[in-house]
Amino acid sequence: MHYGGDYNPEQWPETVWHEDVRLMREANVTMVSLGIFAWARIQPDENTFDFAWLDTVLDLLHENGIQVDLATTTASPPAWAVTAYPDMLPRDENGAIYWQGSRQHYAPSSPDYRRLAARLVRELAGRYANHPAVALWHVNNEYGCHLHYDYSDNAARHFRLWLERKYGTIDALNTAWGTMFWSQVYGSFDEIVPPRKAPYSHNPAGALDFKRYTSDTLLELYTMERDIIREAGATQPITTNFMGAFPPLDYWKWAAELDFVSDDNYADPNDPESFRGAAFTRDLMRSLKPGTPWVLMEQATNAVNWRPSNAPKAPGQMAALSAQAIGRGADGIFFFQWRQSRRGSEKFHSSMVPQAGLETRTWREVVQLGGELAQLPTLPAGAAGGSGASVAIVFDWENWWALSNPDHPVVLDYLLLVQRWYAALHRQNLGVDFVQPTGDLSGYSLVLLPHAYLLTDAAAENLSGYVRAGGHLLATAFSDVVDESDAFRDGGFLVGLRSVLGVTVDDFGALVPPPAAVVASSAGEAGATGGGGGAAPGENHATVEGPFGAVRGQYLAEEIRVLAADAPALGGEAPAEVLGRFSDGRLAGFPALTSKVAGAGRAHYLATIPDDAGMVSVLGWAAGLAGARPVIDAPNDWVEAARRGDVLTVINHGTETVRVPVRGTDLVTGASVTDLELGRFDWAIVRTDEEAAR
Repeated sequence: MHYGGDYNPEQWPETVWHEDVRLMREANVTMVSLGIFAWARIQPDENTFDFAWLDTVLDLLHENGIQVDLATTTASPPAWAVTAYPDMLPRDENGAIYWQGSRQHYAPSSPDYRRLAARLVRELAGRYANHPAVALWHVNNEYGCHLHYDYSDNAARHFRLWLERKYGTIDALNTAWGTMFWSQVYGSFDEIVPPRKAPYSHNPAGALDFKRYTSDTLLELYTMERDIIREAGATQPITTNFMGAFPPLDYWKWAAELDFVSDDNYADPNDPESFRGAAFTRDLMRSLKPGTPWVLMEQATNAVNWRPSNAPKAPGQMAALSAQAIGRGADGIFFFQWRQSRRGSEKFHSSMVPQAGLETRTWREVVQLGGELAQLPTLPAGAAGGSGASVAIVFDWENWWALSNPDHPVVLDYLLLVQRWYAALHRQNLGVDFVQPTGDLSGYSLVLLPHAYLLTDAAAENLSGYVRAGGHLLATAFSDVVDESDAFRDGGFLVGLRSVLGVTVDDFGALVPPPAAVVASSAGEAGATGGGGGAAPGENHATVEGPFGAVRGQYLAEEIRVLAADAPALGGEAPAEVLGRFSDGRLAGFPALTSKVAGAGRAHYLATIPDDAGMVSVLGWAAGLAGARPVIDAPNDWVEAARRGDVLTVINHGTETVRVPVRGTDLVTGASVTDLELGRFDWAIVRTDEEAAR
C-alpha cells in the first residue's frame, strides 16, 4: 500500500530536505510525487536545463527507501515561455486572454506549448528513465481543471481539423448538425469557429462536438508525453491525476490510455453526507479500469483553502476516508501536500507536515495512518479483487455534455441526479459499478439507466440485449430522446429501447424544479435555482403510487403510453404492465411505472424523477426484484461496507457506536473478529472467512 503526498522541495532550502526524509520515514511514507510544478526550476530559460538539484533530491529519497512518482512538470509554463510565445495563451469565449500568474495558462492546441512541453519531457525522461527511485511517471497535472475550454485561434484551427477527420465532408457535417436551422449552413470547414460568445443559443450538435474535441485534444497532450517517456526507455507505469466525475473530460476514453487510474478527491467536512459523494468517486475510479487498482493521488489531511468555508476534518475522518478508498479498490493513499507552503495561494491548504508543527493532531493522525497501512498485506486485485457489485449504473460523458446544453423541457443536472441515485444505493449498502452504455453488462443483476437523454443505437442495442439475456433494467425519465448528434429519431421518443420497454413518451410534462435543486448553466457552472418557491400545489411534484408505496416525483411527470399488444415494436411479445400511476397533479391516473418481460429479462420505466427518499424506495424494490443483495446488513445507513474479493472494509461515519457482525481476520491488527464495534469514524479492513464471504 503506497503512502505519501506531493513533495515540492523546490520551495524549500536544501537544509530542509534532510529533515523531510527523516519525517517521511517516521510517518511510513513509501512514495512521493515530485516536481509537479517545477518547470521554472528545471528550465530557467529556453536554452538552460538545471537538473543538479533534482538529482540530489532523487538520490536522497532513494537512499532513504522512498520511491518517486516523477512528474513531467508541464502543468504550469514559466513566465519566459509565455513572454516569448504569447500565442500559447488561451482565450475565453469572449476572446479575453487568460494571462500568466496562476497555472494552466496554455492553449492545449498551441504548437509552441506542445513543442516546449515535448522538449522538456524528452530531457526529463532521458535523464531519469532508469533512476532507481522512479517508480511511476506523473504526466502534467489535473488536465483542464481551471481551464475547461479554450476558444483561441489555435483552438479554432485545431477544431476544424478534428471536425474534418470526423465528418470527411462539410456536407456530412451540415447534415449531422442540422445547419439549415437558423441559416447556419457552412460552405467549408474554414468557416467554423468554436462556440464563442453569441447572441443566443449555439447549435447543440456543434456545442456537443466542441466538448468532444476538447476532451480529445487534452488527451492528445497526455499521449504525447506518455509516448516520449516510453521512447526514452522508461518501463515504469504512467498516469495522470483525474478529478472524479470531471465534466470536460471523457474519462472512459482517457482510462484506456493510462496504465492505472489516479484521482484527486476533497470531501467537504461541512457536509456530513460528503462520504457518499466520495464513495461515488471511488467506485467510478475503480470502474474506469476494472481489474487494475487505482491510486488516491490527492486528498487533504485536514482543511482545504478554496471553499467559502474551509472546515477541518474531524478526528479520525481523514483515516476513515482513506480506508474507504482502499475498500473500493485503491492501492495508494496520497495527500496534497507533504509540507505546508509558506507562500502562494495554497498556503492555507493543510498538509502532512503542518505549518503549526509536529505537536498537532494532523501530524499524529498522519503518522498513525502510515503505521496502520504499513501492516496491510497485498490486497486482492483483478478478477479475484472484484467489487462483487450486483448493480451497475450507466454513466456517459457524452450524454452529460448533451444534457448540459440549454433549451430542454426542464434543466437537469446530470451529475447531481446520478449522484443522488448512487446515494440511494449506497444507503442500502448495495455494491455498485459504473459502466459505459456499450459496456459488458452480463454480470449485473440490475442495471440503472439514469436520464440517458442521448442514447446511441449501439447503446440501445446493448441494453436491449442485456435485458433479453436475463437482466433487469430500470430506465428513468428523459431517456432515449436523441441520437449521437443530439437529433430526434424518426418515430418519436424512446425509439431505441421501445421494444424492451413497451412504452413511448407523448409529452415530457415538465414540472417547476424543486426549490433546493442545483442546476447546471450553459457555461457548465453550478448554481442554485429559486424555481418552485411560488408554485401552486402539485406543480413541482407528482406523486407515484406503486409497488414501493407512495413516491414523490420531481422535475418531470411524463405522459407515457403503453404500446398495444399488436404493436410492431413488440414483435409478438407480451405488452408492458402498468405497476404504478400518478395519483395527483395534471396526470392523475396516468401510468408512471411500467414493467415488461423481454426475452429472459425484465425492463422497467419510471416516468418521473423521485426525491431522495423515493429513490431509496424505488431502488430497494428494483434491487429486490432483480435479486441484488447488500454487501452487509448494516445497523444504519451511516455504516458503509465495500468488498474487495475476500476483503471487507467497514466504516462508521455516524456519531453513534455500532456493532457489525463480521467474521474473519483484521488485516491491520492481525486479530480474529466475530463482530466489529465501531465508534465515530472507526474502520476495519477484514479478510473474511470463506463461508462468510459467500
